[in-house]
Amino acid sequence: MEEARFMLACVLGKSDMAHPLQDTKMCDQTFLAITFGQCDNCSQNKPLMNIYLKNEPINYCSLCVELMACQGLAKGETINTLKGESESLKAKLEEERAKLQDVELNQVAEKIETLGQLVMKTRRTLKGHGNKVLCMDWCLDKRRLVSSSQDGKVIVWDAYTTNKEHVVTMPCTWVMACAYAPSGCAVACGGLDNKCSVYPLSLDKNENLASKRKSVAVHTNYVSSCSFTRSDMQILTSSGDGSCALWDVESAQLLQSFHGHSADVLSLNLAPSETGNTFVSGGCDRKANVWDMRSGQNVQSFETHESDINCVKYYPSGDAFASGSDDATCRLYDLRADREVAIYSKESVIFGASSVDFSLSGRLLFAGYNDYTINIWDVLKGTRVGVLFGHENRISTVRVSPDGTAFCSGSWDSTLRIWA
Repeated sequence: MEEARFMLACVLGKSDMAHPLQDTKMCDQTFLAITFGQCDNCSQNKPLMNIYLKNEPINYCSLCVELMACQGLAKGETINTLKGESESLKAKLEEERAKLQDVELNQVAEKIETLGQLVMKTRRTLKGHGNKVLCMDWCLDKRRLVSSSQDGKVIVWDAYTTNKEHVVTMPCTWVMACAYAPSGCAVACGGLDNKCSVYPLSLDKNENLASKRKSVAVHTNYVSSCSFTRSDMQILTSSGDGSCALWDVESAQLLQSFHGHSADVLSLNLAPSETGNTFVSGGCDRKANVWDMRSGQNVQSFETHESDINCVKYYPSGDAFASGSDDATCRLYDLRADREVAIYSKESVIFGASSVDFSLSGRLLFAGYNDYTINIWDVLKGTRVGVLFGHENRISTVRVSPDGTAFCSGSWDSTLRIWA
């Protein structure tokens, strides 16, 4: 079967405009991939829909997908009646969850001592990117970090001295995801090239890392997030194609795929436990899904946000996770209670939250917003205990250092800042 892929790029205007297309989360440019070829069912050459049945990819045209969906329907049943039944079952599940919601987190925490206003300052400013910083990640040595940008560059920094240790130029702009390997000997990154690539690092700072590039993961749409597992040998990715995937780094083979989102997946985060085999993902369908990496199954799902979920982050104990959304709220979900337990919002906060991370103790939640600020929330009491100013454009990423002594923020103003 001969397939032709047409990449259609359209410029959407100024770089600081809000994204008009929910299915891409791009701001300057959008790439749409259309696949033409022979339908696996009717054998006609038509535009194809890439779908999965029991984790197996199939290529059906839209008519065959609709016919397949109607097969096995009882007399009088239609797709619309089944959708209605599905919504009814969802409503009943929410009713059962609500029955267990006997007390709010802030009520339980009433007797806990209130935190005073936090005073944190910018201790370092990292300058070197030529465009928006989109992602960053700390090395476990607590000193180095990697960042990626819309300028197509991936930079490895020494956070103490602010020196650049390595610079890699990617084959495309909008490098939306980057991650440091647990060993500190490699970095991974990906973006609009639909791939996640791994670059081994060496002590020779003048070495051409681009020549050592290894493509590990390939999606059918942009790569939005990536994260190594407990070792350098496996990597998790999320994508605008609505899926997440687990890959073997050495062989570049797909180990497991995760399908359950109905729109772009924007963020993922691995459970912090050493023996944890779960991760959480969030996306444009307003859902936060918890996955079992061994089976590929969606084991828990939460849908209480009113807009896209831009970021998800596990609580340090692994028993809960937080999410940040375009609806201007951050929310905390308890996995054992199987429900949302706290909402972090204020009437004066009207811009979306783009990134969240917990302090090492889990008492504080740092959240970066599109109004150029970083809000610090008391996780237990649900109150705001600090606001940080300094960036000159929207915050794209917030990450606490492995030892918890500082955190780094990246912004569309092309800089990164270390706060403590």
